[in-house]
Amino acid sequence: MPVRPTAPLILAATLAATAGLTSCGGGSGSDPDTVKVAYNRSTDNKIRFKDHHLAEVKKQFEKANPGKKVKLIPIQAQDNDYATKVQQMMRSPKTAPDLVYEDTFRINSDIKAGYLRPLDAYLAKWKTWDQFVDTAKTAAKAEDGKTYGVPDGTDTRGLWFNKEIFAKAGLPADWSPKNWNEILEAARTIKKKVPGVTPLNVYTGKAPGETSVMQGFEMLLYGTGEAGGNPLYDPGAKKWVTGGKGFTDALDFLKTVYSEKLGPDISDALDPNVGTTVYSEWLPQGKLAIALDGSWLGQNWLKTGGKPWPEWSKTLGQAPMPTQHGQAPGKVSMSGGWTWAITAKSKNPDLAWKFIQQLQTKDNAVTWDIVDAQIAVRKDVAQDPKYTSSMPGITFFTGLVKNTHYRPTTPVYPQVSTAIGEAMEAATTGDSSPEKAAKSYDDQLKSIADGATVAAGGQG
Repeated sequence: MPVRPTAPLILAATLAATAGLTSCGGGSGSDPDTVKVAYNRSTDNKIRFKDHHLAEVKKQFEKANPGKKVKLIPIQAQDNDYATKVQQMMRSPKTAPDLVYEDTFRINSDIKAGYLRPLDAYLAKWKTWDQFVDTAKTAAKAEDGKTYGVPDGTDTRGLWFNKEIFAKAGLPADWSPKNWNEILEAARTIKKKVPGVTPLNVYTGKAPGETSVMQGFEMLLYGTGEAGGNPLYDPGAKKWVTGGKGFTDALDFLKTVYSEKLGPDISDALDPNVGTTVYSEWLPQGKLAIALDGSWLGQNWLKTGGKPWPEWSKTLGQAPMPTQHGQAPGKVSMSGGWTWAITAKSKNPDLAWKFIQQLQTKDNAVTWDIVDAQIAVRKDVAQDPKYTSSMPGITFFTGLVKNTHYRPTTPVYPQVSTAIGEAMEAATTGDSSPEKAAKSYDDQLKSIADGATVAAGGQG
């Protein structure tokens, strides 16, 4: 899932911290009775949900399969650095793990590079696959029509708002804006009536990476067009869509937020760690009124989280992100997520598949979605009482799944994302008008997509 902000580690430090892992690979001397599992460990040393859960599943697996072993390979790194390390490991049969935790953001580029193997033969015989919702299945499917990963959860995005600040501004505790203008009007009211508070945070710019592009820009862009249309990529034509009116309108919204000083200082907004600042400082300290952000934020504020905040469930409300003019379906969300994928160079693919099945027992799937604040992608998990009562707001964010969108699953998407980040930053800082920033994006897009683009239509 692409965009859960964590404290950064420079790549050199990441590689040093994970030095020695290459000896754990699956070369010709690989143990046929051991499955090697590589996954990302949070850079926040207080957060060890994943470690504890995988250790428990390892015990279950080894008990159920006498003589078989699981070797867990945690890689403590920021998402970009984790991806780099795993890709290095997957290049050689001497270093490749059997199973890797893959962000849907990157799975297609790793498929194209030949790092992963299709799972269709396994999935055809696995009845549990019928429990997975179609949107999640699609996120793990490649352009060749084959499925390369089993998703273990997703996330959704909406508006978080501080009800105490809203009360001071005379705004309702059940706030639910119907269009973009109502968001801006609430932010302007807060700026006027509650000085010293940042009215609205919308992520922007290059440095925060996919946090800006997905949680900021795409939450706007996907609300500009008609229901069902894809404003970034035309899957039927297999072509990228150039920046039309909707693209420019999304940039113009960012320009308005920052030129009217409704958002944080631009220097703070362009900080690569701004996402961490939002949940660890601005929201808990009452410095931010409205945040366009993800379903997982509450995880940080639980007793077991990295930033316990007992009052958060009473202080904060949630509202869906509206479409631009309130057009159908009226609300919009973006979803990412992670999958378990078997590497192409794995020496023990059958054993790796068995471990995926152990990870995806009903009880383990419920537990995982609870401890990692994931949104369920399985129908049976979404209906489980332990899940639905696990955290304030979980039902609200699960309800957004029916109106959510996944990013284009093509290998060049990461490059497109970078180009969007540059356009966002230019419009935010005032270096370019939204129209010029959109034109610059178009020029880059045609190069990235090797001319496979179509003109935007029907947006805005």
